Amino acid sequence: MEKIKMGIVGAGIWGETHAHIYSTCEHAAVVSVCDRNLEKANEFASKFGIKEVYQDYREMAAKSSCDAVAIVTPDYLHADIAIAFAEAKKHLLIEKPLATTREDVYRMMESIDRNGVRAMVDLHNRWSPPFHAVKNEIASGNYGKAVNAYIRLNDTKYVPTKMLSWAAKSSIIWFLGSHSLDTLNWLLDDVPEEVYCISHKGLLQSMGVDTDDVFLSTIQYKNGAIAQMENGWITPLGNSCINDFKFNIVLEKGKFDIDASSHNLVKMTSEERIITPDPMVSNHILGNGKGLLMRAYAALWISSSAVRNFMCLLRTLCAYLWHWYVFSSPPGTAVRFKCIFDKSGVPQGSGERGHEQLRR
Repeated sequence: MEKIKMGIVGAGIWGETHAHIYSTCEHAAVVSVCDRNLEKANEFASKFGIKEVYQDYREMAAKSSCDAVAIVTPDYLHADIAIAFAEAKKHLLIEKPLATTREDVYRMMESIDRNGVRAMVDLHNRWSPPFHAVKNEIASGNYGKAVNAYIRLNDTKYVPTKMLSWAAKSSIIWFLGSHSLDTLNWLLDDVPEEVYCISHKGLLQSMGVDTDDVFLSTIQYKNGAIAQMENGWITPLGNSCINDFKFNIVLEKGKFDIDASSHNLVKMTSEERIITPDPMVSNHILGNGKGLLMRAYAALWISSSAVRNFMCLLRTLCAYLWHWYVFSSPPGTAVRFKCIFDKSGVPQGSGERGHEQLRR
């Protein structure tokens, strides 16, 4: 089988994860990399033996020999880059979230459909063994219909204050809420009909990062199930894992629980702290990527209906996120809105801004 020639836009931490995975995949080879920081791009290329180096993604789209591109840039930069490569007939693997405004999602969909390229978003909980075990049991019908679910996916303060220089230009509802909502929609096999959300802002702002601390969302699904979503990035640095990731679901005849961050599968203890690594997401065996990310990225080339399957879901997701963008709040205030979605996932009705001071 001829190898897929991959390009990577974004030579940061997650860009390296992509490069490691492609370098160990027998059906892929990285041929080009692009980053605004040319020195960084050259170092990246040298590390992974990449011949083509670019500083401008538009030049890379026009000149690169790649068949497909991984877009591993800050959240707010995805749309224009994706469109440039779709217009160049390059297939797309886009880091979550797909985009940060509904208008950008529609622009991307139009270009992807018109150019007939494949597109996939890295929502890799769909390849996680614990979540697949739950998915299979729910699908068996032995436990009846889902009644309610809860997902908590939080990051420590390290992520917005140290790991991401651009956290103030993003939101945890984009950064991790996209994973949470996709996981709920996938397990419940449905999309939201109503959403009620509240957020808190102030702690990270006091640390010099102007973004929301945490979002709590209550979701009513079309099939009658209800769910709650918790997404924040203010978990203390002493947490044993960079994530705080919990999930549970109650059905008519059963209940399932997942602890994906304090799992007791592996613990590493030093004189300073206890660390809980994640051996499932980005695990390496004998230097080769074997985690669920490997399976997630490989699936881009397996699914011939990737665009429609993911765009259907992401239309709802990004309409949901768009409302967060509209209903922003002053520091330290509560933000509430109720949003009803029509059959195509477009929000109907209006929200309301609440100015009730949150207790610290």
